[in-house]
Amino acid sequence: MVNLKEEEIRKMLLEKNEEFRKLYELHQKCEEKLKEIQSKPYLTEEEKMEEKRLKKEKLGLKDKMQVFVNKFKMGMEKNANS
Repeated sequence: MVNLKEEEIRKMLLEKNEEFRKLYELHQKCEEKLKEIQSKPYLTEEEKMEEKRLKKEKLGLKDKMQVFVNKFKMGMEKNANS
């Protein structure tokens, strides 16, 4: 039975699954924007709201990517048990 780690599964999904890749790219863009905002010594109210929005969006994208990983793992388990 092949026992892939989640990081290996993510790499495979990035290469082979366009929807996963798009989610990953959006997640990375959110991360970059967050780093930019968080690098400022002081944030305006708008920046604070944007930071909060980006954190929620990033978390949502991470959750969606995890669904792909979980489905992949379940598929591997089914194939191993067949």
